[in-house]
Amino acid sequence: MQDALAQLGKPYVYGGTGPHGFDCAGLTQSAWRAAGVRLPRTSQGQAASGQAVDTGQLRPGDLVFYYPGRSHVALYVGSGVIIHAPHTGAFVRLGALHSMPISTVRRP
Repeated sequence: MQDALAQLGKPYVYGGTGPHGFDCAGLTQSAWRAAGVRLPRTSQGQAASGQAVDTGQLRPGDLVFYYPGRSHVALYVGSGVIIHAPHTGAFVRLGALHSMPISTVRRP
């Protein structure tokens, strides 16, 4: 989690895996890699890994996937907050857990 928080303010870069910019899956992949866990490169690949978690059982570090196609992924920080790389022209930032439609939650 500390690795992800250290990326706050870095730009969204399509296909970015750091250290200078990230896309959503690159940010989550980098954060978990820092913790010694390997994740697939894409949000869809990450959505197929780990174990399913009910939103009522979220813990910091869980992967939260948004939209029906699981096209966006964020890391749960806690207290209803996520960290994510939202889109082109934006920067890695904190947001509200329910700011987008949740598709599924996974714990690597």
